[in-house]
Amino acid sequence: MTLLVFLLVAIPAFANEKPDDFTAYAGSASCLDCHRADYDLWAQSHHALAERSLRTATDQAAFVPARSIKHGDETTAFQATNGIFQIVTLGPDSNRQPYRVERVFGHDPLIQFLTPFPGGRYQVHEASYDPKSNQWFYVYGDDFRNPGEYGHWAGRGMNWNSQCAECHNTRLHKNYDAATDSYHTTLAEMGVGCEACHGPLKAHVEWRNAHTNTTLLDPTVFKLSPARIVGLCGSCHSRNTDLTENFKPGDSFYDHYALEILDGDKRWYADGQIKDEDYEFEAFLGSKMYQDGVTCLDCHNPHSYKNTLAGNDLCMRCHIGGYPKAPKIDPVTHKHDCKSDCIDCHMPVTVYMQRHPRRDHGFTIPDPLLTKELQIPNACNRCHADKTADWSLKYADEWYGTNMNRPTRERARWIAAGENREAGAQTKLIGLLADTNQPAYWRAVAATFLERWATEPATQTALLSQLKNGHPLVREKVVRSLEPALVDTNVLAALQPLLNDPLRNVRVAAAWVLRATVDMQGKAGQDLQRMLDLEADQPIGQFEEAILLLSRQQPAEALGHLKKTTAWDKLSPPFLCTQAQVQDQLGQLPEALKTLDQAEAGVPDDPHIPYVRAMILARNGRNDEARAAAKRALEIQPNFKSAWELLQRMPSKSPQPIYQTR
Repeated sequence: MTLLVFLLVAIPAFANEKPDDFTAYAGSASCLDCHRADYDLWAQSHHALAERSLRTATDQAAFVPARSIKHGDETTAFQATNGIFQIVTLGPDSNRQPYRVERVFGHDPLIQFLTPFPGGRYQVHEASYDPKSNQWFYVYGDDFRNPGEYGHWAGRGMNWNSQCAECHNTRLHKNYDAATDSYHTTLAEMGVGCEACHGPLKAHVEWRNAHTNTTLLDPTVFKLSPARIVGLCGSCHSRNTDLTENFKPGDSFYDHYALEILDGDKRWYADGQIKDEDYEFEAFLGSKMYQDGVTCLDCHNPHSYKNTLAGNDLCMRCHIGGYPKAPKIDPVTHKHDCKSDCIDCHMPVTVYMQRHPRRDHGFTIPDPLLTKELQIPNACNRCHADKTADWSLKYADEWYGTNMNRPTRERARWIAAGENREAGAQTKLIGLLADTNQPAYWRAVAATFLERWATEPATQTALLSQLKNGHPLVREKVVRSLEPALVDTNVLAALQPLLNDPLRNVRVAAAWVLRATVDMQGKAGQDLQRMLDLEADQPIGQFEEAILLLSRQQPAEALGHLKKTTAWDKLSPPFLCTQAQVQDQLGQLPEALKTLDQAEAGVPDDPHIPYVRAMILARNGRNDEARAAAKRALEIQPNFKSAWELLQRMPSKSPQPIYQTR
């Protein structure tokens, strides 16, 4: 069901746009004369205030009078010196000094400040300000980030150009220069302006000014379909990998982004509820609401972004009866003695960044039984935190009885079984993948978990059968899950046509899976390289470039990228272990062991580091040292199967290599 709310967007005017050419943009102020009511709603919205320049009258309350806060052993101070607002804190070289703040991020419930750095960078401070309480706090809570670490405010994890800018501004180009490791970032307008959602409007303004007394339809704009509206919102309200840095209102989401979804990293709960900072899009894609045609603008005003109705009135607009896909709800009998609103039960709140409460958009049903079985939180105990899951389960069973035995409960169990590699999970996930009554999101989730069994005939057949699925998200995840089965020539042949898929997310996935042989000058190869180039300013981008080169038997070239990776993120075991393995492959054993020393010094409790050390030492015939390293891995993680197998395979005297990188 949809209420047919449309969005007018500009006819694309981007085809020949150069990075610094914003001549097709008119700016939000140009909308004021004709659309004053909408403009006024937007001007006070979180979108309009997503980023702005510093305003003395508005922002001085955070810095005057001077004050400080303590975090661990460190103290951060906030002050105004000669009219310049400053944050006094540890910088990248552990030097405590004042840093001038120049821009402002966010509005409510928290504000972050940006400091200019060399190389065209802006860095986002971890010390954040709550304007309602007039308090400073650390956005990471008790997680202390040391200078030099990736996640420290001066590190690449808190770099504005790469991590934040695109979604807080209008038509932004990062413009990273890999040769100089610098940025020349440009944008059409600071903040999320009108043209961020409507596209460039200069032609529209000019046409309207030339046709002031006409009822003709403006040929420079067109209506955006409901599906494209959701994708437009999802371009920022999701966890994704940007494939192009060129998404435009009206484009397919999947032609520009590879969406992160529920997988083995446990960033979502098995029923789809958000766990990590996942934003709203993925949970919404998996919801019954989305499946039945509801879009963002059915509930949110497109200019203020607030709910169109207050409280339960918003939900009852549809659930009062008369809509075939919206079951009629009597609020009194439905919630029994519970005093909460609909959204308190079906859109529970999680607080992120210490002060930012966000509602889950999966519209899930609270299920205390899943709490008992799988530790999935339920809305009942979120409110009644002093009660047990058994207490909540008693009332759920009394009030709703067998209605709680719904398909979504079983689906959550299947996903959890897949996460834990339980016997029988494979069969259930194959069924979920094939179920056309399920949302595409959940079929894609099933495909993702089936990667663990991709070499088994039944799973392989199920995955191959979905390579022509009508939804690009399903196709992409199926392609990625078939990578372990590439030794089968039938799989290899079946994946080749996906290099020419109409959607870029699928082409990039196919190019990555086939990276050892893909033509990098072909369409899919160029798409893949474009994505890697966009990520070249981040450790993960350098690491992926290295993996591509290793797959193409170019270890010496890969090592250069790995060294950048580990210089930019000094505490990531996968990065450091891979670098050590490549160094060993190139005959650089002392350097490899030194890299592992660095890894163990930074992350002493990770069993994979001594395990990789054991493999490298055994490969070089140093079996006694290898055994000691393998035993160290088992001390950290006694059930580390690979370490046990390594010990069992290790010869007592013979120095035969037992491991070799690609």
